[in-house]
Amino acid sequence: MKLASIQAAEKKLLLNTYQRTPVLFVGGSGVTLRDEQGDEYLDLLSGIGVSALGYAHPAVEAAIAAQSKRLLHTSNLFYHEHTAELALRLTEISGLDRVFFCNSGTEAWEAALKLARAHAALLRAEGKKVGTRFLAVEQSFHGRTMGAVATTHKQKYREPFEPVMGGVEFVRFDDVADLRAKFSDEVCAICIEAVQGEGGVRPVSKEFIAAARELCDSTGALLLADEIQSGLGRTGEWFAYQHYGILPDITTLAKPMANGLPMGAMLCTEEAARAFTPGMHGSTFGGGPLVCAVAIAVIDTMKQTDLLAHVRDVGGYFKQQLEWLQSRHDCIVAVRGMGLMLGIELDSEELAKNAASEMMKQHIIVNRTSETVLRFLPPYILERAHVDRAIAALDGILTTQPLNSAAMAGRAPAGEETHG
Repeated sequence: MKLASIQAAEKKLLLNTYQRTPVLFVGGSGVTLRDEQGDEYLDLLSGIGVSALGYAHPAVEAAIAAQSKRLLHTSNLFYHEHTAELALRLTEISGLDRVFFCNSGTEAWEAALKLARAHAALLRAEGKKVGTRFLAVEQSFHGRTMGAVATTHKQKYREPFEPVMGGVEFVRFDDVADLRAKFSDEVCAICIEAVQGEGGVRPVSKEFIAAARELCDSTGALLLADEIQSGLGRTGEWFAYQHYGILPDITTLAKPMANGLPMGAMLCTEEAARAFTPGMHGSTFGGGPLVCAVAIAVIDTMKQTDLLAHVRDVGGYFKQQLEWLQSRHDCIVAVRGMGLMLGIELDSEELAKNAASEMMKQHIIVNRTSETVLRFLPPYILERAHVDRAIAALDGILTTQPLNSAAMAGRAPAGEETHG
C-alpha cells in the first residue's frame, strides 16, 4: 500500500511535528476528498479553514492554469499586474486602506505586531505617549513564529521556546473590566480574534470589542483584528469584525485567500501605514503573480455567486441542527460560532476524541480543538444535504455513548492549529 511506504519515509525524513491521520488523500471534488482506495470523505474541515471553494473548483483551476503559463515569480523589486488589482479588492471589502502581502497567517500577524511597535515609535517621536506593550486575550492563538507565539495564550505553544518576545499581557476572555484595568498608555496595541478558532470557536461580545476600540482611540494605540481563520467570508461577512460595527486599525488574512496556495495579507489604515518605510519589512515570495491571480478568482467567484449569503444560510441551518443535537444530548455543553465557523463543546476530552474518531470512520472529517470542542470549518459551498449527513452521523455517535476507547483506533485529525 502506498500509504505505508509514505508513512515509513516521513518517519525517517521529516521533523516530528505532526500527528497525522493514517489516510492518504489523492484527489477531491467539491466538498469531498478521495483516498488512494477511491473512498470519498465529506470534508467539514477544508484543510483547517483553507479550501473555501472546495476542491477542483473551475475558477481556481482556470486561474492557476492561465497564470502558470505566463509568470510565477518576479520578487517585490518589480511590478506585476495582479498586486494592485488584488489589493483594491481587499481594501474595498475590508474598509481599510493599505495591504502587505506575505505567505501565511503567522507572517501576516508578525507584520501586524511589527507595524504596531513601529507606529508607537512614530507617535513617540511626534511627542505622544504610547508604549510598547501588547494586550492579548486568554485562549488566543495567533501563530507559531516568535512574535505570534508570544501573543498566543496557551502555554503548550509558548513554553518550549521561552523566553518568547516580552511585553505581552493577557486579558481574561470577554472581560471588559479586566481589559480596562490592564490598559494604559504603555500599550501600543490590543490583539483580538473576533471569533477565537483554536480557543474553542468563541465569539467575543460586542461590548468587549467596542471597549477595545474605545481604549485604543483614547491613546493612539492600534486595534489588531486577527481574521486568519474567521476572515474572507467564513462567518458570513467578509470579515468577522463587520458583525460588530467596528473597524480595526490592522487586520490579518491568510487561510482561504488562495484556496490552498500559501498566501497571507496584513491590511491597515493609512494612519498605521505611515510607520513603515522601504526596507523596514518585506517578503521574497509574498504577493507573487500566481497566488494573487488565484486570490482574485476566489474573491470574484464569491461575489458573482453571492457566496456570503450562502454561507449565512447554510451556516445558520448548520447551527440550528447542532442546537437540535444539543437538545437531545446532555453531553453537548455549548454550540458556538458564526456562519460556517462552528463548534460544539462536549463535556469531556475523551468523548470529544472518540466522537471525532467515529466521524472519521464514517468518512466525515472534523477536528478537535481546545481539547473538548468539535470544530467545523467546511468549504463555503457546503449544502444542507451535507449538513444533514453530518448531523445524522453525530446523533448516532452520541446516542451510543459512552464510546469504547478502542474507537480511538480510527484517530481523527488532532487539535493543534497552524498559521503557517
